[in-house]
Amino acid sequence: MTDKLAELSAAGVALWLDDISRQRLVSGNLDELRRDKHVVGVTSNPTIFAKALAGADAYASQVTDLARRGVSLDEATRMITTYDVRWACDVLRPEYDASDGVDGRVSLEVDPRLAHETDKTVAEASALWWLVDRPNLFIKIPATPEGVPAITATLAEGISVNVTLIFGLERYAEVIDAFFAGLEQAKANGHDLSRLTSVASFFVSRVDTEVDKRLDAIGGPEADKLRATAAIANARLAYQLYEQKFASERWQALAAAGAKPQRPLWASTSTKDPNLRDTLYVEELVAPGVVNTAPEKTILAYADHGETRGDTITGNYADAQQVMESLRALGVDFDDVTAVLEREGVEKFEKSWQELLDSVSDQLGQAK
Repeated sequence: MTDKLAELSAAGVALWLDDISRQRLVSGNLDELRRDKHVVGVTSNPTIFAKALAGADAYASQVTDLARRGVSLDEATRMITTYDVRWACDVLRPEYDASDGVDGRVSLEVDPRLAHETDKTVAEASALWWLVDRPNLFIKIPATPEGVPAITATLAEGISVNVTLIFGLERYAEVIDAFFAGLEQAKANGHDLSRLTSVASFFVSRVDTEVDKRLDAIGGPEADKLRATAAIANARLAYQLYEQKFASERWQALAAAGAKPQRPLWASTSTKDPNLRDTLYVEELVAPGVVNTAPEKTILAYADHGETRGDTITGNYADAQQVMESLRALGVDFDDVTAVLEREGVEKFEKSWQELLDSVSDQLGQAK
């Protein structure tokens, strides 16, 4: 039987699991995915943690201890989430060592309530980095206007960063420049650039969800033809920008000092429209040096019927640009699309964070 996930990895895609839970760790499921399904990284977010903690017995012992100590709600939440992330880092350490620090990474997001506060984001990033204390950790920082300078400041301290909630090319360009500046400052601060890595998480399916809603409101055959095309086109143009930026003299100087490139990461890659192929956002975004972080359901679907056709990005820039121009011609304001998605993304994570806090609070109360 063909190992479809091995083919995907050979084509240059690092496959990461978009999920974490204490149950996955206790059962050995994460290690099984690493060994058998070519999973070489893990991402987490407030929504994932809120879901993991809801009604999960695996957290009971730790919650009881935290309740007896009388720790604050924020501290308890931080202790619970960092415990899972530290454990996952240890599970994935073989991939970190085998890839010279490129993969084997586990991402932990700063409190989303700080998304619009630069200095507090940097301080929280440092605290989480110290608390987890694993070299294969990524601190997730959202690409809000206030988050961009926090990316630079965090990297300057020698902390690896997963930049999250990127939707548009203009913001992505700012993120890459922030990465360059962070590495330059890290070098000046005496950090080893070969140990400092980053990914830029470009969200995919949410783009189609928002654009298709607008296309449906416009109606007509031209609008129908453009459904489910915006997200892939947008991501392909992001990869084109990546190629351009990382061919610059500025990057070459950093590479000469041992720096590794900030890889594009395709996030939100499960299809939301049931009429679409469930492996669409994996198959159509294959190129050397990218990461695709997917839920287990999508990973297993690809293992069953995914089709790896080699590089599906770099030969399609002109078509991608045509899609974006056609959307504009129909009246879809893509700048507004990305602004809405960024705002909603932060709001959703804030809501999930509150749900997580509420769940921890309830369990602490029950444990007393």
